[in-house]
Amino acid sequence: MAVNEHPRRTPLIAGNWKMNLDHLQAIAFVQKLAWNLKDAKHDVAAVEVAVFPPFTDLRSVQTLVSADKLPIAFGAQDLSAHDSGAYTGEISGAFLAQLECKYVLIGHSERRTLHAETDEQVAAKVSAALKHNLVPIICVGETAADLELHGPSAVPVAQLRAALSGVTDAADFVVAYEPVWAIGSGQAATPEQAEQVAAQLRLVLKETLGQDVADKTRILYGGSVKGVNIAGYMREPNVDGALVGGASLDIDEFSSIVRFQKHVGL
Repeated sequence: MAVNEHPRRTPLIAGNWKMNLDHLQAIAFVQKLAWNLKDAKHDVAAVEVAVFPPFTDLRSVQTLVSADKLPIAFGAQDLSAHDSGAYTGEISGAFLAQLECKYVLIGHSERRTLHAETDEQVAAKVSAALKHNLVPIICVGETAADLELHGPSAVPVAQLRAALSGVTDAADFVVAYEPVWAIGSGQAATPEQAEQVAAQLRLVLKETLGQDVADKTRILYGGSVKGVNIAGYMREPNVDGALVGGASLDIDEFSSIVRFQKHVGL
């Protein structure tokens, strides 16, 4: 099957740096990533690249990307459901928009598990992102216990339905399936497992927001993605990219993932 055969879905490779790299390290990383991709003659129109630095790095990344006109998008790892007020430690979507962020991660598994974020909170954050013209990357996924108890796709499907409760068919968003049992374990889901869940998530999009939204919305896979396995995922018809964790901190490895088309002879 052809890689990403749908003409309206440009693959997205997104690197989530989590709580790694300070602003000086972020500048060096983005510069070298841009050089690596340019040297490799990467087609920036064929595969979109985005990085998600810590909040303290965003201004530095914005300045570099804007000044050098680098073909790299960037976004935040989270945002507040509130625009302003007495919410110590939270970051408003308005602030992120001023920094020219394109994307924001919402509902990442670590926010759900370590910060006990609920489906309702995720839905409120999705609405806040859209209000400020940020593209939310809505993260859904199941733990090993969820998988054993409910089977594949049940939990991610329920999470996505909840996250879309305030979304209209005019909204621009991305969905990321990240099986919690695979993240950082070195034991990635198989391409067939990722495709099975992605297909069910696309069905939710169709049922909730219509066929056009289902056709255009990108669904990413995240969970121990590496250069050696990315091509397998990208051969699946409903997988449109990857949300990369640990491997996104290694420039050569991340560059290899971005250039997945080389791995499949395209």
